[in-house]
Amino acid sequence: MASASHRVNPTPMPNVPFLDLRAQFHSIRAEVLAAVLAVLESQEFSLGIEVETFEREMSRFVGCKFAVGCASGADALLLSLTALEIGARDEVITTPFTSPEAASAIARVGARPVFVDVRPNDFSLDSKQVSKAITPRTRAILPVHIFGFPAEMDSIMEIALAHRLAVIEDAAHAIGARHSGRSVGSLGTAGCFSFLPSENLGGAGDGGLVTTQDPEVAGRLRVLRGHGSRSEDTCDLLGLDSRLDALQAAILNVKLRYLDEWNGARQRNADGYRLLFHEFGLDTIVLLPLATADRRHVYNQFVIRAPRRNELREFLHSQGIPTEVCYPRPLHLQPAFSYLEYRKGDFPHAEAASAEMLALPIYPEVTSQQQQQIVSRIARFFAQ
Repeated sequence: MASASHRVNPTPMPNVPFLDLRAQFHSIRAEVLAAVLAVLESQEFSLGIEVETFEREMSRFVGCKFAVGCASGADALLLSLTALEIGARDEVITTPFTSPEAASAIARVGARPVFVDVRPNDFSLDSKQVSKAITPRTRAILPVHIFGFPAEMDSIMEIALAHRLAVIEDAAHAIGARHSGRSVGSLGTAGCFSFLPSENLGGAGDGGLVTTQDPEVAGRLRVLRGHGSRSEDTCDLLGLDSRLDALQAAILNVKLRYLDEWNGARQRNADGYRLLFHEFGLDTIVLLPLATADRRHVYNQFVIRAPRRNELREFLHSQGIPTEVCYPRPLHLQPAFSYLEYRKGDFPHAEAASAEMLALPIYPEVTSQQQQQIVSRIARFFAQ
């Protein structure tokens, strides 16, 4: 299996973290501490200048007229659905192969999540299945840019336009990704971002943001995130307490300046993995992430699809190599969504992906030597 130039050392390699946030922090430590200290000196913690600056820079980065910060990526989804007045008896089409936030937000506004299967090559919503799932109650489509790769947005937007549906992009994994030259988050009615520490642009806790080109939607979002109040003595809408903290915004303002550089490092690491999988003769055994000229992948995760996934993961763990299984059970088989009455076998591509997918370390500071060691251990496993 392995070539002579890639002989495998049977001893475990030194532990490599799955995600090394300390390495990133050390590279910008002085700037982050200065930004945090400025907020502490100002004692302006809720919204304010740091949040306004971040919203302005994010609208520029994504290419949208408006950006509205909020408390989390989950709230960004919930606020978007609410701002679009989606609620009881409505249906929203989304994917079962993702984390629960999108479907949970749909359910929390009183609407029904309608799952459709994913495409087997890139795990995004299958537009052909989307078309079949539309009913008179359908109000929106909620695609997820999974693992940092843009969904099939051209087809989805054509369907949405034909049926007069809103499109809410879940871009939590994909800040900086582009589809046909446009940034994700600018393609639909609203784009939802998360700033969890594990995202490509991560804060020091929770944070979220919604982008939109629609001034009416942006205005409603700003009211909804502040208890639904336009002024201190009037509650206009049923809203949330979901404002982006100034401390988080200050940190994100620093990190946003480096995002293109960090995404570029992730892409180079992905290229390195592809070359190594080919050199070790593994590209006929393991399915690698899809890469296309018109869709820019930013690799929040580098996810392979491998036979004997669980055995492979155990072996890599024994060798000091951490991996992650992102979604071991698709949403239609999760207890929280049992009321939707889906069954095993309803979405075979999502179920197969959940059984076979494994994420490898891809953060910007992963070294080529570490990648060579990781792939050599995978080669050893399959050579056995």
